Amino acid sequence: MYVYTCKSDYDSMLSCIYEAWASGKGHKNIKLCVEPVEQFGLFDEYIHVDADESKAEKVSSAVWHKISPQVYWEISYALLSFEEDALDIVYRLLILGFHFGPKVLDMVQYREVIRFREIRKLVSREAHSFREFLRFYCVNDNLYVAHFEPRSRVLMPVASYFTERMPSENWMIIDDTHREAIVHPKDEECYLRILTEEETKALLATEQEDYYSRLWRNYFRTMGISQRENRACQNNHFPLWMRKHVTEFRETEA
Repeated sequence: MYVYTCKSDYDSMLSCIYEAWASGKGHKNIKLCVEPVEQFGLFDEYIHVDADESKAEKVSSAVWHKISPQVYWEISYALLSFEEDALDIVYRLLILGFHFGPKVLDMVQYREVIRFREIRKLVSREAHSFREFLRFYCVNDNLYVAHFEPRSRVLMPVASYFTERMPSENWMIIDDTHREAIVHPKDEECYLRILTEEETKALLATEQEDYYSRLWRNYFRTMGISQRENRACQNNHFPLWMRKHVTEFRETEA
């Protein structure tokens, strides 16, 4: 088995798809995965692929024009997933897509399509959850900062939600897991910033208590009805791993 590996950024993954497809080694003899590789196969040959903007663009253009724009957006979303097999499943979907066309997304008789839809749904649910539960802290009276630690790389879809709702505010959303941040200057376009380890540590200090966070925590605790508390239901809709930076679940005293 030939295993093509790459970093987890978008251009690297599309470049990996390009190289695997162009290798001529046969789709059945190829597997794609994102680094770091957790377990190496004894008889597998591992081939690292670096990001190449031109190759990534060729894959994007081919999917958009030869399959459909919808499939392009769907695979773009699925590639945000933390699931170990996400990249390989996207590759398998494209094999079917270039053969069958736009209808590939509905061809649930193929296990690759079923798995693709599962991955796509997991990413969508995670992004939706963080849109609901992201909490901002006010820094220096004119900047709002929010931290979160997603499993998938959902920073962009989460930030796009707040771009439409807070266009005239200075804010920043920080993905502590992947060391990335979306910075939104007041009444301007937002941009992505890749953070260094030092910057990530420094930005942790922005998660400070303010008047509104204390007010919200008091409201949350006061309005709760202990007799109706259902921890199992709560955990199902809002898993514990998502709560680290959520104001009402922090252990800081109000």
